[in-house]
Amino acid sequence: AESLHSCIGLLGISAGSLLLAVHFYSSPRAAPLIPSTALGVLLLICSALLAYAGIRRSLRNASLLLSLCLTLSAFWCGYGVILILAGQGVLPDPGDFRDALVPGLATFTLALLLVAVVGFLCGEPVLALVAAAVSLAGAHEVALHYGSSLGPSAVACSHLVVCLVGGYFALGRILCFLTKGKVALSGTELAEKKARGQSQGSGGSANPFAAPGLLLNMLSACVFGCRLLGVTQKLSLGHVPWLWAAGIYQIGICVLSYRAMDVLMATAFGFTSILKFAGGYCLLYPIWQPEEPSFPTPFLVIFSILFAVLALFLSLQSPVDGLYLLVFVAYCIALACSPRGFFAGGPQGVAVAIFVASALVTLIHLYNVRARAKIPTGKGAVKALLARSSFLKLREGPDLHAPYLGYSKYADAEVLAYACSVLASFALTTTGDPQAPLATVVIPWVVVAGGILKLLGGSVAFARGKTLESSAFILYAVMWIIWGLARYGGLYGTTRSFHAAVGIVAFMLFNSFIIFCSLFLNVAYFFYSLTFMLITVSFLLDAIHALPTGYDIAATLIFGLVSFYCFLAALSSSTFEGCCLPLGGPMVRLSGVGAGTSKCLHLPARKASSVKRIADILRNGGTCGIPTDTVYVLVAACNRPDAVEKAHRSKRQAQDRPMSLWISSLKQLEPAKHLFTPLLWDFMEAAWPSPISLVIPRGEWVDFLGMKDSAKYVGTPQSVAIRIPDCSVTTHLIDLVGPIVVTSANPTGEADTTHHNQVYAKLGDKVDAVLCGGPSPENIASTVVDCTKIDSGNIGFFRVGIIPKSQV
Repeated sequence: AESLHSCIGLLGISAGSLLLAVHFYSSPRAAPLIPSTALGVLLLICSALLAYAGIRRSLRNASLLLSLCLTLSAFWCGYGVILILAGQGVLPDPGDFRDALVPGLATFTLALLLVAVVGFLCGEPVLALVAAAVSLAGAHEVALHYGSSLGPSAVACSHLVVCLVGGYFALGRILCFLTKGKVALSGTELAEKKARGQSQGSGGSANPFAAPGLLLNMLSACVFGCRLLGVTQKLSLGHVPWLWAAGIYQIGICVLSYRAMDVLMATAFGFTSILKFAGGYCLLYPIWQPEEPSFPTPFLVIFSILFAVLALFLSLQSPVDGLYLLVFVAYCIALACSPRGFFAGGPQGVAVAIFVASALVTLIHLYNVRARAKIPTGKGAVKALLARSSFLKLREGPDLHAPYLGYSKYADAEVLAYACSVLASFALTTTGDPQAPLATVVIPWVVVAGGILKLLGGSVAFARGKTLESSAFILYAVMWIIWGLARYGGLYGTTRSFHAAVGIVAFMLFNSFIIFCSLFLNVAYFFYSLTFMLITVSFLLDAIHALPTGYDIAATLIFGLVSFYCFLAALSSSTFEGCCLPLGGPMVRLSGVGAGTSKCLHLPARKASSVKRIADILRNGGTCGIPTDTVYVLVAACNRPDAVEKAHRSKRQAQDRPMSLWISSLKQLEPAKHLFTPLLWDFMEAAWPSPISLVIPRGEWVDFLGMKDSAKYVGTPQSVAIRIPDCSVTTHLIDLVGPIVVTSANPTGEADTTHHNQVYAKLGDKVDAVLCGGPSPENIASTVVDCTKIDSGNIGFFRVGIIPKSQV
């Protein structure tokens, strides 16, 4: 599959380059072979294919193909939109078309040159050659726009080289895949590259998506830096595709960074994407009005503070990245000091510094991902410094991003969600002009920060098992989007209506339920949801013409300060061990609710280390809930009578529902084979492994399993239920521990447990650990067959479960 994804990426690069080669070869003609609009649409399709190929790359394989695909995808996305605008007559002047293209071409020429240099240094010559050829094509195209000495044929030749090299590499990968590695063209050996990638990348950057995200910062900075340096004549609509393409791709890289378990870089990319959307909005505004939009100064000051705090914490992870973020602190301050915002020379000067800093940090990330000898980033010095401190200790190890319950593919996004609440609330303190609501740059801060990024945070929280937090984040995101567009997008106008008030009341009812539920979570979240109610009250009062002067500003300030505290608390708890800033405990505690501190361990079943840890707990006399081939069960080692007795008590086991015995293989019963009849032994061989429990006569064979005093809790005096489960996790656990005693993971009389969350809720304070495997593969328990009279030709059924009688 990885080879096919690589082929898709390389073929996409070849296809896009072929389109551009045909375009430039035919450009001297009066009517080019591919019209601009059609070429733009085709480049967008190639961009989507490259994005898919880049995203589908394994996180463990730090190949440069990932950076190459995502970088080219963003390049062709912006390029395609500009071609569509030109084809539709939006950029009629050749000078406008040139000014629109040059910043993106210059950025990606340098970016792909960096990828090519790292590729040559780290032993990926084919990918380096592809990147170098595309970079050369970009340089030729820039020269073509500023001089007639270099014709379009030079650009076309460079793109043709990309087609040939990319096609060669893709052909090699396809042959390697089809022949299962027997045929491999020189330079395209997948197995060798994969092994080298894992060995080299294992000690490098933990986030392979950081480099493409930093390259996108270069793109937006180049748009404004080119204007300051006089490379382009003015900022116009043609630059918006570059800015918004960079913003959209950075939101995607933010999500991918959460997949890479890099909370701080994901938060940083979320912040910088907001600036890109704001810049694009400012360049769009002159379409409606001739003047430039104004900036809310208090908001930009708050944004600079958030950047500074994030830079401080990021410097503990990587001092180079932390220092890099300080450039954005200066950028926000420059924007706050300039009434013209992005159009002023001060912010454009800082943008040039961002371009240079982004290029340097990108080179460091690209090289450290692939090379054996790393460029030092100061991480070791910070670790050594903090090791002397008894107060601060960095979070490290496999449990750094352990989810609330079970397994999650994402790190926690609460830091970004709380920060977006701060940004949205302080943006609302801007009153604006009711007659010209779009003249104040508020929509990007409220809709993108308070809406889109908060929706992202809510989705990630839901994936980590935080149902209440995700519900609140998603609800608040919807509220920010609707109110931001209505109030600052000109949709609301000067009129108020009963319908708007009814909608706001509906949001208030939902939030009331969240406030009630937060009583069982912690104090900080209770005040977070409670102060948001003040925001919705101000919206309601405004809708009914009863808003007191200053109330809305006071409410947003209070909510912003509470959100800022939650932001600091979430940031510190994700960085340091222990709770530096307390969130408080549950305000209300009920049985089974709000008592998370006393709950048991929850370990992901997908990790072999988790199964080993469960085995250690069972060997030491613990009881655990585990997934099986049917429903979740509660288990204990049968050679630990104390653990079996504990499981019996915690279940309140009824006498008519005895506990059963599980083994991993009939080899465990081989020493006692002579104690079973041939028919029964053959039936066990035929039936297992499967979700079929066989009730067989109790005998001396029980002693061969080392049950000792546990035997009195297993089965009845006459019989014992025994099974070999058809589940690799369960059988591997039994191989590590030995035979186990099993009962269903629910109090007697209740329904079967089909998810680790249910085990955690029902027995979390009575067991030592839960092995979390997500939803059960089946919602029906095993079939229990009575084999006590099998030698006389009769079998019975105590319970017909997932296996029907006919199959038995």
